[in-house]
Amino acid sequence: RWIKFEEKVEDGGERWSTPHVPALPLHSLFQLRICLQKGTMLLDLDATSFKEIINKALSGQSEEAELQPELRERLAALLLLQPQHQPTKSLLQLLAELGLSPCQGRKHGCHTRHPPASSLGQYPHLLVHGFCFFLSFFVGKAKGRSEPRTQLSKTPLKEQLRNRFKKKVPPGAEAAHVAVGEVEFLEKPFAAFIRLRRGVSLGSLAEVSLPSRFLFILLGPPRVKAYHEVGRAMATLLTDELFQRVARQAEHQEDLIRGIEAFLDEVIVLPPGKWDPSTRIPPPSRLPSPRRRTAVDPLNQQPHGNGDMTAAGDRASPGHPCSGEELERTGRLFGGLLRDIRRKAPWYGSDFSDALHPQCLSAVLYIYLATVTNAITFGGMLGDATANMQGVLESFLGTAFAGFIFCLFSGQPLTILSSTGPVLVFERLLFSFSQDHNLDYLEFRLWIGLWVAFFGVVLVATEASHLVRYFTRFTEEGFCALISLIFIYDSLKKMLSLADAFPINWQYRLDNITSYSCTCNLRRLFNPMLTCLSTLHIPPLPSIQHPPATLAGLSRTQCLDRGGHLLGTSCQYVPDVTLISFLLFGGTFLSCIALRHFRSSRYFPVGVRKLVSDFAVILAILAFCTIDAVLGLETPKLLVPSELKPTNPARGWIIFPFGANPWWVCLVSAVPAVLVTILIFMDQQITAVILNRREYKLQKGAGFHLDLLCVSLLMVVTSVTGLPWYVSATVISLAHMESLRKESATSAPGEHPEFLGIREQRLTGLAVFILMGVSVFMAPVLKHIPMPVLYGVFLHMGVVALNSIQLMDRVRLLLMPAKHQPDLAYLRHVPLRRVHFFTVIQLLCLALLWVLKSTMAAIIFPVMV
Repeated sequence: RWIKFEEKVEDGGERWSTPHVPALPLHSLFQLRICLQKGTMLLDLDATSFKEIINKALSGQSEEAELQPELRERLAALLLLQPQHQPTKSLLQLLAELGLSPCQGRKHGCHTRHPPASSLGQYPHLLVHGFCFFLSFFVGKAKGRSEPRTQLSKTPLKEQLRNRFKKKVPPGAEAAHVAVGEVEFLEKPFAAFIRLRRGVSLGSLAEVSLPSRFLFILLGPPRVKAYHEVGRAMATLLTDELFQRVARQAEHQEDLIRGIEAFLDEVIVLPPGKWDPSTRIPPPSRLPSPRRRTAVDPLNQQPHGNGDMTAAGDRASPGHPCSGEELERTGRLFGGLLRDIRRKAPWYGSDFSDALHPQCLSAVLYIYLATVTNAITFGGMLGDATANMQGVLESFLGTAFAGFIFCLFSGQPLTILSSTGPVLVFERLLFSFSQDHNLDYLEFRLWIGLWVAFFGVVLVATEASHLVRYFTRFTEEGFCALISLIFIYDSLKKMLSLADAFPINWQYRLDNITSYSCTCNLRRLFNPMLTCLSTLHIPPLPSIQHPPATLAGLSRTQCLDRGGHLLGTSCQYVPDVTLISFLLFGGTFLSCIALRHFRSSRYFPVGVRKLVSDFAVILAILAFCTIDAVLGLETPKLLVPSELKPTNPARGWIIFPFGANPWWVCLVSAVPAVLVTILIFMDQQITAVILNRREYKLQKGAGFHLDLLCVSLLMVVTSVTGLPWYVSATVISLAHMESLRKESATSAPGEHPEFLGIREQRLTGLAVFILMGVSVFMAPVLKHIPMPVLYGVFLHMGVVALNSIQLMDRVRLLLMPAKHQPDLAYLRHVPLRRVHFFTVIQLLCLALLWVLKSTMAAIIFPVMV
């Protein structure tokens, strides 16, 4: 049978083979062409039953090929016998049959699934480009008198209706049937090709119940041995998308012959002595599109050249975003913004209805935990940089508010807002400048934010976002690689810092175990009391006549609270916590990777694999949170604020523009605001370019101007309330999109699921930021999540984002010998030395950016990108 690739019934007749690319003898295609030229051909036949089709095929022969009436009757009776299909059985059915069968294996007397000699065997299936065939293939051998057998049923059998294989066939599929075999009572071959005017259900003919459109019959005397291969050639042709178009549109016999000629023009011959014909060629991961096949002249094609050959399919760079009307200038004030609104408005309703899918629940939980961790990390660093004028609570509230508003009104709601490294550096510099010049930091920051919002609106009005079209792959990959490396570096840095909080005793020796102890020393507490009592000549109380130097019953916290101190060689070491933290960190990361790839595993049904893959990160987090709870060690946990009050009591929730600073500060603030505007514009737009790449197959369009307007207006609110400033977070946004990938629900055996695009909607982002807002009230639950587990998720996000860019493929090429390099498209057209030269330049620029971001000049790094 065929759907897209060939499957054969294995010896014993109990199972289908793995799908493989059919390998045909070239002679069989020539024989097929002769059969179509000399045989019967009925195009657009009106018939409602298989019996009617056979009668018209037998009566439509030419005079020189016409069969005698007796032979026609015998041939019609043979073709109308019920074919034997090989059912697709579940594991439980096979185990049940194994347990109930009185004989096993292939011993004598056991019934096998091979079709009897008097039958015409089985049919193949095929799946093509929206118009799908389920191609069934009958082959057999008939002698004189056939054994009594059941006639073909006019209605589908129960086995057809219950066949689990139908799940692999997409809606709208149609069947084609090929019947070939040897018949002793025929003296010359009988061939017929039939195309029905409309799809008709032919009862129990097909393996599954589908409307049928094409039939091919080839029967002949035993002396001709090529029938089986000719039937396979016909089946292979019907699975070819280009030949299908010819077969559906053909008006004359010559049209089909020209279709075979076109197919032969693309055939590639394998020399017989250089490969094993019995080898089954596995299906490729990608197939050339029909458009590309028709565009490339096979005579001039040089698939393995390394020169200047132009191939339309490979030359196109998928990395650049939409370069059409989204980035064209209108020449009017706010013209680009109005165009963005008109483009996105028709999709606004579907932005909510498209989120009704279980995959979105997984994305919400995944991105929520990533956003919480990011907010805590940046909130802590902001608190250190600004003397808690902005802390963890402000980071939580600002992320929740800004993210919610952005997802509700932005042009690309899949973007996740967050504080970024350059913004953090600017906040640190601004706070230091304010302290040195006796200025109120929050009021000074308010005016800078207002100026930035004004400049942002000016950029939107003048359609400055059209400059995005000049961002190249070099710029995109450099920015994305840097942000990804920062995520990886920060997650590893956080884990290594645990060795300071929970140090490991590297000098530990098992033989010295008797010398390791830790006790509570209270001598400092009791000695002054004893001195005072002896001076007044008052007899000491019995309970403190001989105060112990140590007290074993006190915990570490109780000892320190009572004024004591710890004594011993093992007081400062907590070896178990650091070890288990690294195990949780590494285990979470590896589990996320493994479960994410479980979709392409060979185990379990496809529905289970997709469910596990969609919830990969959540399952990994739950698994390692459970391990941490079972072990009961005091690993560092996720701590969120539990009260709605400013981190620094000296500030309020509203920042007033006048009163604390001189009047001229509002004017001077425009100078640093220009730098922040450039920073925000570059950071926001480079991320938008990366998220709107063509390879993501986004259908609802981008909104560069609308996104920049939303970020600019949010600067006003966050500045007035003293909350952090937010722009697009590249890595978290990429993780958001990766968690919403759509793939084809049904795929033919051997065919890889097709990437359909991203589930574009607003609800996941809105849900994430609503959860961020109520996290303050979920502190009793969130405190059970270990921070090493979330750092493992951070590492996973950084690695996935890093692997999504072409730069990493080219870095691997630097380490590969030429003979082991993959067959990448650009290697066919660009000399390898130029590829390496380009990669080395990118790596040097990336190293320069890394050095730059590690200094106080990090604020200008988006400009350097």
